[in-house]
Amino acid sequence: MSFRPLKSLPPTETLEIGSGLSLVPRVKLLLTIYRSDPSVKPIDEWQLKRALIDFLKNSLSVSLTVPEEDLDIRRFKDLKKRKREDPVASGTLYVRDLGFLSKTSKNKQNLTYEDDEEENVEVLEKKFFDWKRSLVDRLDGIELNLEGVKFRLNVSIPPCDDFEGLKKAWEDFYAFNNRGSYSRGGRQQPDTIILRGVPSRWFAEPRVSSKPSMLVTHTIFSVFGRIRHLNVAEDNDLGKNSDEESEDLVSGLQCKIVVQFEKYEDFHNTLKVFCGRSIQKQGSRLKADYEATWVKDGFFRNAQQRVINSQIQEKNGRLQAMPAGHYESVAPKPQPQIARFSSESARLKRFKE
Repeated sequence: MSFRPLKSLPPTETLEIGSGLSLVPRVKLLLTIYRSDPSVKPIDEWQLKRALIDFLKNSLSVSLTVPEEDLDIRRFKDLKKRKREDPVASGTLYVRDLGFLSKTSKNKQNLTYEDDEEENVEVLEKKFFDWKRSLVDRLDGIELNLEGVKFRLNVSIPPCDDFEGLKKAWEDFYAFNNRGSYSRGGRQQPDTIILRGVPSRWFAEPRVSSKPSMLVTHTIFSVFGRIRHLNVAEDNDLGKNSDEESEDLVSGLQCKIVVQFEKYEDFHNTLKVFCGRSIQKQGSRLKADYEATWVKDGFFRNAQQRVINSQIQEKNGRLQAMPAGHYESVAPKPQPQIARFSSESARLKRFKE
């Protein structure tokens, strides 16, 4: 599979990453709904969805057709106990049809192919971010009238979809070392990303297990750069919110992936590509809307230390439960190592198999 350089990938283009998986562009917006009048009439999520879908289609300069499944609104629990100024519901809006942004009208004369492609990406990026910002400004604060009951909408972009915001956060963190003073040592940069909310079965070995596989995950992410450390595990806590009326997630369906790259550039380009996209499996209509962000230094070091501390506590507990004469028979367990991968080690492992 030929892999397009990430620097030349426009934010509106799909990227195939292997194993039948693709990163599909979309815009994700977080919605918070408040009452705009003293009415205490119960909120109707279906009516609210229809009103917002109609607004997107008929009241914007660029009409947006959003399917019902791409708009999720859930009311909060215990509405009778909440204050009047508190929100009554929250939701998520996905805009996936971004084809209209790919049409540019720039002059292509006197440009080489490389210059043309690079300038095209820059033009599309600016057009995309300007449109996304204008969409948020247009939707934020609007009022929806549902049979005489008014609701006010607050709209924001989630932090995990704001790459420039994430980049500024890690630049500030490493510049001031999280202590308010500039670090005079060597230049520090992040190298680890974390993905939450991806289907476990898409990263599992086919016809072997439904649990995520370290080898399959490494094969997929190695196309983005050389990997120093990799961790993949089931993620059962994502999306749990005690304030919303929602069904519990089924255990084991989603996984959390943590990837540490050897080079900052690979980390930077990978996180930029994952921000603002969903992952889709060939042959499936499901689009997994994961969360992608960066991780501070020490994730894998801290993870290994937690394992060691847990083993020490377990050993001390066994020693306290044993008679004094049996202490010398207790042998220490070997300490597990955090998985460390590189492109060469992965190829050797597959060759031996």
